[in-house]
Amino acid sequence: MFFSFWPHRSEFSNNRRDLISDLIAGLTVAIIALPLAIGFGITSGMSAAAGLTTAIIAGFLAAVFGGSKYQVSGPTGAMTVILIPVINDFGVSAIPALGLMAGIMVIAMAVFKLGAIINRVPWTVVEGFTVGIALIISLQQVPLALGIEKGEGEKSFIVAWNTIKNAFDAGLNYASLFIVVITLFIKFSWPHLVRRYKMKLHIPASFVALVLVTIIVRVFSIDIATIGNIPRSLGSYQSPIFENLSALLIPALWIALLAAVESLLSARVADGLAHNKEKFEPNRELFGQGLATVAASLFGGMPATGAIARTSVNVRSHAISRLAAVFHAAVLLFIALVAAPMVSQIPTAVIAGLLLGTSYRILNPVSIMESLRTTKSEATAFVVTAISTVVIDLIWGLAIGIALHVLLTRYSKKP
Repeated sequence: MFFSFWPHRSEFSNNRRDLISDLIAGLTVAIIALPLAIGFGITSGMSAAAGLTTAIIAGFLAAVFGGSKYQVSGPTGAMTVILIPVINDFGVSAIPALGLMAGIMVIAMAVFKLGAIINRVPWTVVEGFTVGIALIISLQQVPLALGIEKGEGEKSFIVAWNTIKNAFDAGLNYASLFIVVITLFIKFSWPHLVRRYKMKLHIPASFVALVLVTIIVRVFSIDIATIGNIPRSLGSYQSPIFENLSALLIPALWIALLAAVESLLSARVADGLAHNKEKFEPNRELFGQGLATVAASLFGGMPATGAIARTSVNVRSHAISRLAAVFHAAVLLFIALVAAPMVSQIPTAVIAGLLLGTSYRILNPVSIMESLRTTKSEATAFVVTAISTVVIDLIWGLAIGIALHVLLTRYSKKP
């Protein structure tokens, strides 16, 4: 059974050109993933080191054992929503047991071949879910783009609104906004320059923008927030404590469902973005994500999922194989142990600009217009799914979208 989940040599880049492409993609994603991992680690109530440990361990294991060659895994904002109340009630010491239970549940889903269910989710709902995710990613960048602390609130749109109000009250940080604009300009202009001058060596636009804007900030001594202190240590083995087993069972189930749903949808969206004819293996993806969550939670991290923002950056950076996600984990490990002082100087506004650009690519206005021009029932399901994902949460947004699609489809077929 488990040998069917084992990685194959053919799934990794096997020539120099592909290897270089995967290396550059992995490096680009790692720079994007670094502040997110640290931020989610702190937001969850654990620590920056916990977030970074999760990105490294889960990122590596899910890349090797998962079912998608594009998926990049790690801590996510959706996961922190579930973890925060658990940590508040039971403390950080509950995470190893919680992650172990959740990970075993996800692996069980793989063993019982439940991953194929994701292929039955209507594509209209998947597109609405994807738009909702892209909007959430954009909203999460508002504090970084404005160069201030995030406002109060739990939902992304509430936090973004309060952050904007605080920014106007305190006075806009024009330097930070300027950096965001320059980052976006370089990110979207670079592909045109590559085509115009027929450059043979492919360098991702995100990576070019990151390097050039960081240099500009340093050369002109622009006073702007940077990534800052990076943990230079990783977690160690934490023995699970099962004192509150019954109380942790329901949160573990929610974590398992979120890890499964978010990872499978992320992998499916990645195939769509890459126009990949060779589709991901859903049950194998569940196995990899379950294994990643168990290992990360037992070694000082937290439960992880496939991260659509990082996965999308990976696809847009022209990753060739799953080796790109492996390189992403290796680069994060190198940063944590060796290059932390240098990477700490990267402006956070650059990260915001890169993720705003990625969100725009995910949104794909042309695709949105096509979805809205379809039948009225499909357009309604698309819009409601997107709004529910932003306003409520990922799982409920998906559930509402599927239920509405089924109801509208049956209603439209009635004579």
